[in-house]
Amino acid sequence: MEDNKEIDKTATKSKRTARFSDMLLQVTTDLAKTKTLDEALETLVKITTSTIGAERGTIFLNDASTGELYSRIAQGNFRREIRILNTKGVAGWVFTHDQGVIIHDAYKDERFNKAVDVRTGFRTKSILCAPLRTVSGEEIGVSQILNKIDGEFEQEDLDLLEAMTEQAAIAIQGNIIVEQIEAARKQELEFLDVVSQVSSELELTPLLQKIITTISTMLDCERATLFINDEKTNELYTEVGEGLDEKSVIRLPNHLGIAGTVFTSAKPVNIPHAYADLRFNPSFDKQTGYFTRSILCMPVFNKEGKTIGVSQVLNKRGGSFNAEDEKRLAAFTSQISMGIENAKLFDDVQNQKNYSESILASMHDAVLTLDENSIIKTCNTAGLRVLKIPVLSEILEQPAKDVIGDKNEWLLQKLKTVDEPDEFLDAELLIGDETLSVNISLMPLIGQKKETLGIMLMIEDISSEKRMKSTMSRYMDPELADQLMAAGDSDDIMGGKQSVGTVLFSDVRSFTTITEELGAQGTVKLLNEYFTIMVDCITDEGGMLDKFIGDAMMCIFGTPVPHEDDPDRAVRAAIRMMTDLKVFNEKRSTEGKMPIDHGMGINTDSIVSGNIGSPKRMDYTVIGDGVNLAARIESACKQYGAHILISEFTYKAVKATYRTRQVDYVIVKGKTEPVGVYEVLDFHDDVSYPNLVEALGLFNDGYRSWNEGKWDQAIKLFKDVKKINPNDKSAQLYLDRCDHMKSNPPKGKWDGVWVMTTK
Repeated sequence: MEDNKEIDKTATKSKRTARFSDMLLQVTTDLAKTKTLDEALETLVKITTSTIGAERGTIFLNDASTGELYSRIAQGNFRREIRILNTKGVAGWVFTHDQGVIIHDAYKDERFNKAVDVRTGFRTKSILCAPLRTVSGEEIGVSQILNKIDGEFEQEDLDLLEAMTEQAAIAIQGNIIVEQIEAARKQELEFLDVVSQVSSELELTPLLQKIITTISTMLDCERATLFINDEKTNELYTEVGEGLDEKSVIRLPNHLGIAGTVFTSAKPVNIPHAYADLRFNPSFDKQTGYFTRSILCMPVFNKEGKTIGVSQVLNKRGGSFNAEDEKRLAAFTSQISMGIENAKLFDDVQNQKNYSESILASMHDAVLTLDENSIIKTCNTAGLRVLKIPVLSEILEQPAKDVIGDKNEWLLQKLKTVDEPDEFLDAELLIGDETLSVNISLMPLIGQKKETLGIMLMIEDISSEKRMKSTMSRYMDPELADQLMAAGDSDDIMGGKQSVGTVLFSDVRSFTTITEELGAQGTVKLLNEYFTIMVDCITDEGGMLDKFIGDAMMCIFGTPVPHEDDPDRAVRAAIRMMTDLKVFNEKRSTEGKMPIDHGMGINTDSIVSGNIGSPKRMDYTVIGDGVNLAARIESACKQYGAHILISEFTYKAVKATYRTRQVDYVIVKGKTEPVGVYEVLDFHDDVSYPNLVEALGLFNDGYRSWNEGKWDQAIKLFKDVKKINPNDKSAQLYLDRCDHMKSNPPKGKWDGVWVMTTK
């Protein structure tokens, strides 16, 4: 009997060995026929599931660069990848422990992830999972079989699965290598294609678009942006980027944020978890609704090794950016930097060309260029007007003598003999039947090799209208002079005129302290920089700078040329003066310099304007009580802690709506009648005055209570304002006034008028 049992065991073992051999031979044969990794994986799944008799099977391969197990699933003509961490689930446990497992009831095993069944609708009952190893023992993935059809998974099934996967590992690993080589080859071809495009693309915006599209594809990321350094503004900027709107332009200081860190340090940064890094600024995510997970940022160098920008990619699909991504991005940016430099140079040249053409087109003087044979090559719009030529085509490529005419022989002779710059002032030029008084400048055009290329001819018309404009430009902005000339009544205006105008006074705060700290030269330099910015704010709104008074400015809106909205223009100019001053101070702060502050007063009233002075020195200016009141209101800014104060007359005259509050009904120094004073706060943002709208409502309610003599109610409201903004000086002023009035009640009827005892 014992002998028979031994014989049966030997026979069973022999059959199992033969079955193993047949299966392994089938695996080897079938996999040898496959041509791709997908075919090899699909073939192995079919063999293992059919041989062991299970419902479903999956092969997971390990991606060492991301720490994930991935499998590929066919969906029609497409294949998609499923990825899981190589430490999670049953497959992750088998991979990390390098040990096969048999699970008879999946839902009782804590390693099993039930969410997968919920998502797919498949019911997992039992699991057979084995490591996928090469012959040398290297673990490259796992093979997983689900739900044995007859009976339960046994150790024999696990042994067979391990044997088949080990046999198949050689073919699979070979296919993986082939696929990686093909992918690398494809990427290199794409890389070379883009590099060749870069070398042929001269326009910056299309070039940047090509670059970021390639980067996104090459690194398999959600967004990519290439920032270029603007040396004029010290900003990193881009006009194109994956995920940006077509018209989006991003500009940021080149020392802030992740991009700024990379630019200034010239070292790459790889951040796997953005929100865990203190350098990351999440505000852009909040504005756009985008969620940044991972960041790879690389400096871009030119051929001299100078940093000219940074490339930034966000959210690597399937994980974080790895060392290979860093190498690829670094290699790519090193190849495209020359193209960027060339495109920037071309862009600068094109901008300079457009800039020069715009300047010539806007000039009032005629500008012509002639070649060495006195053939006209270019002519601006003013040249056509001065020479009375209807269209440009009638003058280009024409000899100068045919255009200028024989009546101007003296000029034709000068054109033939010009070898150095020359000018002729107040000369006569005969154009048709008209004699023009002109200033003429001749400039030889010299090439890079000192060869003569031709001549530039400039003609300035200084006939009577020009003479008048030149005289008036000494008094006011040239644009205002143009308008006066067009109006034709400049003599009356310059001689004296009474009208309604808006006067703006501004004054620098703590000027004595600034002078002591900066010294004479530093103070003059600061004032010149400050006045340059402030005057632009005035003239851009059509106002006129009347005069500088030390560190103060007096500006006029409404004379000599009135506008329907002069009060609004003055208020808008004041608001912009505040916002531009903030930018100016931020720049000074980055340079380690002290900031400056100023206050402004605006009043709209009847004024007298005209030439005032002596025969030796005259100024076009304005005088009157309206001017004095504007000056008094400006001085009051310190008392209320305000930057922009306007009179009730300006408040009633403005047409637009501004964020204002009445801060007083006051009799100013030197006056007998009270005037309402309002503060304009539109220049504030959430940082400089948080919850401004709420505070304005409380302050206005408090001011009404003050006017009604309800001191306690006013105190409560002004304290509420102080809770919102402890730095609100006007609220504190009225708290002090209310306490004073409670201790010193007014005699007779209270009208809310406060008498100012200082200027």
